[in-house]
Amino acid sequence: MTTAPLLGLLLAHLLGDFLLQPKHWVDSRQQDGIRSTALYLHAGLHGLLVLPVLGLAGAGVGFAILAALVVAVSHWLIDLGKAQLAADKLRWFLLDQALHVLVLVAVWAVWLDDSAPLQAAAAWLTRPETLGLLLTYLIVTRPLSLAIALALRPWSQDVSDQGTLVAAGARIGMLERLLVLTLVLQHELIAVGFLLTAKSVLRYGDLRERKERKLTEYVLLGTLLSVSLTLVIGLLARSLIWGG
Repeated sequence: MTTAPLLGLLLAHLLGDFLLQPKHWVDSRQQDGIRSTALYLHAGLHGLLVLPVLGLAGAGVGFAILAALVVAVSHWLIDLGKAQLAADKLRWFLLDQALHVLVLVAVWAVWLDDSAPLQAAAAWLTRPETLGLLLTYLIVTRPLSLAIALALRPWSQDVSDQGTLVAAGARIGMLERLLVLTLVLQHELIAVGFLLTAKSVLRYGDLRERKERKLTEYVLLGTLLSVSLTLVIGLLARSLIWGG
């Protein structure tokens, strides 16, 4: 089983979706929808990019043309659906890319005439280790944000932080916890200390200059609570999922 054709298909997708797609094509698709000429050009470009990849991989002419048509039509349908939604939302961008990749994986599996790749992917996704890892990462995002917000509620009314981005603190906290969890799972606890040091340089120095002691203590409490809970969750995951 060779992965070179799949890597080639993914490379062709990245070229077509990001490097060879002018901004006015995206704007046209958003404004005109199904009437957009750019939508058809973009889908056709993806179909054309598939042809040399499959040709170099040794696929027959008939299969290469059929696969190019499948990719082009599916890309047209997916992008048309995305154009009807709020395309500037991250969730729709991720869904759009995931669907495109699934189509390419299906083309690759059919070309191999082997269901082994799909079966292997399904087996990996249903493994207890994989499900446990996904569950752990999910816990430290929004659920832990809500738990920390509830824990800090008694002090939240005593502080104010003007001039900051709306909901930026919650998003920074989630990214911070994802990094900490990844470091814990990779047995890189020392790097967690560097992460905390970097944040303290960026955040606490600014707070001290503004002489807002309550806000400084509130941020410090939230950071320590967030990191401590993530450390505990990460260590528990290592012990329960991988036996330490």
